[in-house]
Amino acid sequence: MKKSRNFRLISCFLTIFLLLGGCSGQSASALPQDKKEKASAPSQEESWDSQPKVLTPEAPGTVLMGNSAIEIDVSNISQGYLMARYVGNAAKVKFFIETPDQVRYTYDLKPSQTFAPLPLTAGNGTYTLDVREHVEDDLYSNLYKDTVEVQIDNEFSPFLYPNQYTWFTSESQTVAQAASLTKGAQDGLEAVGAVYDYVIKNVTYDEEKAKTVQSGYLPDVDETLESGKGICFDYAALMTAMLRSQGIPTKLEIGYSGEVYHAWISTWLEEKGWVENIIEFDGESWSLIDPTLAAGNKASSVKKYIGDGSNYTVMYSR
Repeated sequence: MKKSRNFRLISCFLTIFLLLGGCSGQSASALPQDKKEKASAPSQEESWDSQPKVLTPEAPGTVLMGNSAIEIDVSNISQGYLMARYVGNAAKVKFFIETPDQVRYTYDLKPSQTFAPLPLTAGNGTYTLDVREHVEDDLYSNLYKDTVEVQIDNEFSPFLYPNQYTWFTSESQTVAQAASLTKGAQDGLEAVGAVYDYVIKNVTYDEEKAKTVQSGYLPDVDETLESGKGICFDYAALMTAMLRSQGIPTKLEIGYSGEVYHAWISTWLEEKGWVENIIEFDGESWSLIDPTLAAGNKASSVKKYIGDGSNYTVMYSR
């Protein structure tokens, strides 16, 4: 899917004034053409197809890297992800991915026979893979390091697949809920609006979890959906999973609002106009909306806080 001139970036900012650690304290196979088409927003003459469009990351073993302790399947890097599993003896490992623009991403792995999908979110170029085993305390030893050349067929595919930070399958309740919420929508913007409305009305902030969550925490989107509670990381992961399952390319963004470390999302959609004044389009750009703040504050207060978005700084896109 190529970027259309008719696409604009919607930044739906999910912010809470707590650290992200709990917001407290990818021969490569191309993305099939039918899936590329499904990832595109429908034309204005069509109504929204709410049937789930869940992509499944795979580790076919066609192209492998690593050693006896760390297995890295790069068969599908053209689709914007790699698969990794650690089968060594250490309790955990750090898997660092340095992007072509020299941003260093950190992923935690534990011994497992299951591959974990890790996204390649910085587009084409050379990625450095650096894996280190835990020794003791904060000490890690070098396990494996190499580079891989990445050419992504569909620039949006890294933001359509599930990954370690926002995991879902065709059987997830989150996927079913997204299909139900978007049924009857006339276009992608209405689909986003339906998901947005649901989240701000049905998920409340979990103060206790924010106080006790540990470093390395990963969201469980179905648990957030079922409990109706979460921290900002949960809000962002839930909306990301819902929208990706509808074929809407969505980034889970991590960065700062002022001096506050937090999470939010960004999605791509064909221009459709207004949706009940929740997401505003002025003919040139989208206004910035923060669903977490919107859940407990007046729209005027939220707009004043967000302003022109200059206080928001992206550090990572998952």
